[in-house]
Amino acid sequence: MHPRLRALQALVLSDPDQKVAATRALAADCARLPADDPLWRQPVRADGDAAGVPGRPGRPLRVGARDVPTRSPFTEEGRAALVHAICHIEFNAINLALDAFWRFDGMPAAYYHDWLRVADEEALHFTLIHGHLQAMGWRYGDFPGHDGLWTMCEKTAGDVVARMALVPRTLEARGLDATPLIQAKLARVGTPDARAASAILDIILRDEIGHVAVGNRWYAWLCERAGLAPLAHYRRLYREHQAPRLKPPFNLQARAQAGFTEAELQALVADAG
Repeated sequence: MHPRLRALQALVLSDPDQKVAATRALAADCARLPADDPLWRQPVRADGDAAGVPGRPGRPLRVGARDVPTRSPFTEEGRAALVHAICHIEFNAINLALDAFWRFDGMPAAYYHDWLRVADEEALHFTLIHGHLQAMGWRYGDFPGHDGLWTMCEKTAGDVVARMALVPRTLEARGLDATPLIQAKLARVGTPDARAASAILDIILRDEIGHVAVGNRWYAWLCERAGLAPLAHYRRLYREHQAPRLKPPFNLQARAQAGFTEAELQALVADAG
């Protein structure tokens, strides 16, 4: 079976453990395929194949971002809710990466290799953070979660340029800003479970810089191919798809490592002012 159709099979799985296993097996198998294998040029999309995308468990209860209860990390349940929120993001990130890999025909082989690597790393992140949540006595689904990441995925389903602009380099890039703030809170808590969560976030932040870089790389490539001015086109897509407003503080160092240009970083700060 074509690797991208296998990705679709993984994408529609609702059980998190099964999705993780299918994603990691696919990534391992594709690692042995040469980058110039002609199969990457084969179109795989067909009418109606998006039915059931994405597969998600019945829980957590999905609510609006403003309806997620706020809990203090200085309580055990509050820390569990915080870890669960990260778990929810990582589960959605598996779906986002699999969807980017499966959905868009006609991209270079390197694009598919990039997004499958991202899916594999997101599956690892979910495994790490869910394992920690379970060690705390909870499981994925025990707290509500918001649906903002997948909502933008749906909005950009018909436009790979918009997808690269608004998912990895907008929504996922917010994680680069948020992670140090979360780690600062956990450091103030100082409990063993807080320190363990922060160590996992070190791994996630390191890899997420690379994931945002993938979005930046392919957004720039697509803009060049289409003759688009990247910054001006980004602003148009941002307004058109009603992306959430980006608020400081920004992790400018991590964003620079992820491939944002100096002009983009200056515009980010100026637009938020």
